[in-house]
Amino acid sequence: MRKFITFALAGTALALAGASSALAQTQLRIFTGGQQRPDVMRQILEGYMAKNPGVKVEVEVGGATSEQQQQYLNTVLASRDSSLDVVLIDVIRPAQWAAAQWAEPLDSYLGADKDATMARYLPAYREANIVDGKVIALPYFADAQFLYYRKDLFEKYGVQPPKTWAELKDASKKIQDGEKNPNLSLFQTAGAPIEGTVCTYLVPLWQLGGNLTDKNGKLSLSADIAKKPFELWGDLKAAGVLPTNIAEIVTDRMRQNYQAGQLVSTMNWGFVWNRVENDADSQVKGKTGVVPMPAYEAGKSATCIGGWQLAVTAFSKNKAEAVKLIRYLSSPEVSKQQAILASHLPVFPDVYTDADVLKANPWFKDALPVVQTARSRPVTPRYNEVSEIIRTNMNSFLAGTKTADAALADMQSKLGTIFK
Repeated sequence: MRKFITFALAGTALALAGASSALAQTQLRIFTGGQQRPDVMRQILEGYMAKNPGVKVEVEVGGATSEQQQQYLNTVLASRDSSLDVVLIDVIRPAQWAAAQWAEPLDSYLGADKDATMARYLPAYREANIVDGKVIALPYFADAQFLYYRKDLFEKYGVQPPKTWAELKDASKKIQDGEKNPNLSLFQTAGAPIEGTVCTYLVPLWQLGGNLTDKNGKLSLSADIAKKPFELWGDLKAAGVLPTNIAEIVTDRMRQNYQAGQLVSTMNWGFVWNRVENDADSQVKGKTGVVPMPAYEAGKSATCIGGWQLAVTAFSKNKAEAVKLIRYLSSPEVSKQQAILASHLPVFPDVYTDADVLKANPWFKDALPVVQTARSRPVTPRYNEVSEIIRTNMNSFLAGTKTADAALADMQSKLGTIFK
């Protein structure tokens, strides 16, 4: 009898150990880029795992830019690798992921809650994540480009935040003449052959009423308007407002330059505010203003929509648990946390007016209209090609290796074969 009891107890212990082991067996792996604040994501995930003790979530970080991240993911997902369960993807990617069948459609998991769930988000993000009627991903955080400027220097020289490119040029030169600092750059936008440089071309194009394609999806780059972005940046470079090395400038380099007190203004994304106000090495704490991008005419600003989405890979072995995770990460609760901890723009309109969020990011009170009117880059499964054509030609022009005419002609020729 004693032996029986001993064996029974041992069996019970093993069963309990097995159950406990099974409970802790669900391991998820999420991929994010370095610019998307993995430190903040890890902090948020600690809270999730505390509420879900049977789940462990690991964060894999890779790629300093959207292009580098996607290059890595192309290799991983083309081989149907199941090591990644959730991936943070750029707002430009859902159509590509749907076409490649890399993302698990979420409709069946959302079930009867699908319409109500998607209706909560800002319209641009709801539309970006629904491809051919299927929900491909859920929004993680929104983004748009703004003008960050040295409020202290503008006030010192009696100039107002610029509403036009002409005002930006005049204000920059006035500050330059007063400061007489050869190490102080006046204005920077993305100029390297990266995704941000697509927006460097599109923002002024949109401000003039131009567009890459017409309502039928055909190329509509008319020469008279399509050449204007090259002329704008060429004029600012010739005037010394843009630096001579603008063709080497990437997104986070602008943030670093601005944070070091070596840059008067920059066209950059929402994450910059938190870094310049909270990083220990920031030289511009309390000295920054944020306004909509200047335009050719006051009141006719335009900007690029940005932001990151949460997709469950089609090859994950834990899809149901992964969907549960992204629904949590794509919630108002987490949107508020991100806004406070990283100045990531919310994907829910109501979060912009939250008192705690505004305390951390006073400029958010004016950000919602900008995000709501920000424009999407072309939605196409062939976006990688579109992006490369625009950014490499813009980069070549800024580097001085192509004229505006040559760069535009190359763009029209190559884009014409895609949007035909």
